[in-house]
Parts: sequence; structure tokens; C-alpha cells
Amino acid sequence: MTRAFAVPAAEPSTAVAHFLARLRFETDVADVYADLTAGVPDLVVVDSRGDAGWAQGHLPDAVHLPTALIAERAAEVVPPRARVVTYCWGPGCDGATRAALAFARLGYPVKELRGGYEYWIREGLPVMTAAGLVHRPVDDLTAPATSAACDC
Repeated sequence: MTRAFAVPAAEPSTAVAHFLARLRFETDVADVYADLTAGVPDLVVVDSRGDAGWAQGHLPDAVHLPTALIAERAAEVVPPRARVVTYCWGPGCDGATRAALAFARLGYPVKELRGGYEYWIREGLPVMTAAGLVHRPVDDLTAPATSAACDC
């Protein structure tokens, strides 16, 4: 008996639809970092945390727009044709999901950053703080120590 397949896997066509749907809704930190580094036009990364979280540190080039303010302030902060990626603290927080929902309701193409701020930091990517740009050591449980890409 296999525990992994105690419930049989979905039919391949159903699995394709499921995994494709996940990729339509979520993106990872390595891909967002690559896009920001490449200067992909019309990409806006939105930090949906409150003021204390933003002050603690945030992704370089991110804009600060707490979830509760998206409906009233999105149009003044995010251009109408922008592609939006939302993030919050980490995988245990629904803030980025709520923010992505708010942007979708406003008609923006949007994805949620899987792992959020936590995984951005754990992968050793730069964060902006009051002291300037900071890099923390890579957590070797989340990324190779020598690269921001997992080569997957």
C-alpha cells in the first residue's frame, strides 16, 4: 500500500488543468526577482502589509498598499494596465490572497507571491530597510546557497 497514492492521482487531463490553474494564480520569488531585475515593464509588486511590516523591510521597487486600502487607492498607485503581484508576510498569512482578490475585483491581472516576504528573505534576496538594501544569508532549506534560482 502506498500512502502517497492511497487516494489515486487525478486523471492526467484533470491534473493539467489543476496545475495550470495554480500557475495562473501564483508565482514564486525567484521568478519575480528575475522579472524585477530584468525591468519587465508594467509589473507592479504590491506589499499588502501594514505600516510596521513595510518599515521592517520590503522588496526593492515594491509599492506599499495595505489590503484594506486597495479598493480606494489602487488607481492612484498602480497604473490601469499593470500586471500586479501581491505579497504579505509568508505562506501562513492570507493577506496577499486578500490583496490579490481586491486587485482582481478592480480588473487587474494579478498573481500572489507564493511564500511572501518570508521566502524572499529566506532565499537571500535583497530587501529595502531604513538602513538601505540588505541581504540576509540564504536558508539552504529553501534555495541553493550559490544562486537565487533553483534551476527548476
